[in-house]
Amino acid sequence: MNTPPLRHKSQDINQDTLILSEAAHFLGSSLEADTTIPAVLRSLSQLAGLNRGRVVLPDADNQMLRIAYAYGLQPFEKARGIYRRGEGITGSVMEAGRVCVVQNIDEEDNFLFRAVTRDVLPNDVVAFIAVPILLDEMPVGVLACHRLRNRPRGIQTDLHLLRIIAAMIGQMLRIKELIRQRTERLENQNSALRSALERHKVQDQLLGSSSKLKQALDEAIQVANSDATIMLQGESGTGKERFARLIHAHSSRAKNPFVCINCAAIPEHLLEAELFGHEKGAFTGAIRSRAGKVEAANGGTLFLDEIGDMPLELQTKMLRLLQERSLQRVGGDQEIPVDIRVLTATHMDLQQAVNNGEFRLDLFYRLNVVPLRLPPLREREGDVALLAHYFLNVFNLRHDRQLNFDSGVVSRLDSYPWPGNIRQLENVIERAVLTSRGVGISSAHIEHILHDESQIERYPGPNHHVNSIVSNTSKLRIDDAEVIPGRTYAGIGNALQDGLPFDGVGRPYQRIADADPDQLIAVLRKVRGNKTEAARQLGLSPRQLAYRLQKLGIDKTLYR
Repeated sequence: MNTPPLRHKSQDINQDTLILSEAAHFLGSSLEADTTIPAVLRSLSQLAGLNRGRVVLPDADNQMLRIAYAYGLQPFEKARGIYRRGEGITGSVMEAGRVCVVQNIDEEDNFLFRAVTRDVLPNDVVAFIAVPILLDEMPVGVLACHRLRNRPRGIQTDLHLLRIIAAMIGQMLRIKELIRQRTERLENQNSALRSALERHKVQDQLLGSSSKLKQALDEAIQVANSDATIMLQGESGTGKERFARLIHAHSSRAKNPFVCINCAAIPEHLLEAELFGHEKGAFTGAIRSRAGKVEAANGGTLFLDEIGDMPLELQTKMLRLLQERSLQRVGGDQEIPVDIRVLTATHMDLQQAVNNGEFRLDLFYRLNVVPLRLPPLREREGDVALLAHYFLNVFNLRHDRQLNFDSGVVSRLDSYPWPGNIRQLENVIERAVLTSRGVGISSAHIEHILHDESQIERYPGPNHHVNSIVSNTSKLRIDDAEVIPGRTYAGIGNALQDGLPFDGVGRPYQRIADADPDQLIAVLRKVRGNKTEAARQLGLSPRQLAYRLQKLGIDKTLYR
């Protein structure tokens, strides 16, 4: 056996000083451990002959030890360096927190050759040194390396150097962990602040100080953090979508999507694909698969505005979605699970729609778990003035004006009944800002705008009933709505004569018992199963016809 040449102790001191100086520079200049720790291990290899250095740390779940940083190891060798606590030399050092020096790895039964196999190591006697990385006297990792046993440097010199390096790496890991924890706290605080600001932002959009608005807000916030379905009921323009966003912002789903779809704004034959998505080739033009609004809302909130306008056929699918929490795309057969909270809104009387056979009773109960009524503007005492000034500021900024309300304007606005609610008030103020001349909005100008507004007749919606004929025959009154002369309302005379309810689209509602199956079948044959045309010829809405066909057990597809 060759005897290593004598080496002066000052040489080791100078060498160690250089290594420690470089290590301090690397570890102090950056907290990017992926670059700094391998750089320190490189200095140990090149200047002290401590080769294939590695830092072993617990993994994320603290179950196994893995080589986190290394120099001189191939990627696959680094990946193989996985140990249980107490396993092999590395696991034993981590478990006991004590140094281990293996003078000859070939003679140590507990040496595993896990990361580096024996055939890639030198043929000489190879030693292995493993030093615990301690924080507050507790082992948090292991610093280890190979070295040739017969070298001028003594093993004790290397061991002393490695202990110092391990302490420096430990302090770096401590600082890195403290920064991580502080960053996580700041991110959580920022997230909480963003959520709070978002909630206040949404709530600030619901301006008003009236008791009825505050009551509605309190009820909305109280039920926001549950997953119960909520039905927002109120006239058009009362802010149902803003209430829905408020509920979402105050819920545990606030960080996830809020997806809104207006069931009345999308044609009946497109609404199903818009909600549930479709597979490629499901229909003409479906050139690729597409997820629908329900999937887009996964993890968050789905808001279905004007739910009363959803077709009966689609109501069945919506009921299944609420029951099973899964869906099938149009043209597909795969069940896709979804986690959504459903909010709905309607200006209709859904109970009357259920009685008319236009809305499923079981779906109504599913959606109406928490009904929440939004007050119309005429019931919100004092809020008209507050909203009017708010909209004035908004539109002054938007249109670069500097207008004020003249005396008497606010009181006149407050006395108007606002059938279109907040949306109508907003439109009136913007019109006033755009069309006013001078420095103020005068009472006369507001009176002129409100006069124009009062001439707008509300077209009767579903479930309104014909009550009477105005004596001068200029108008027909349907509940609180009016039918404008000059329009054709097929079947309205029969409805008045027979005392039957009127469905608001020019057709009297017929009781199911009055429907003649033979007549329905004859018309279906005539129009070859075209439901829309058959409904027109029968004086029904498509929804009424579908209901009658369902109740009478008639399959329209048989007559195509």
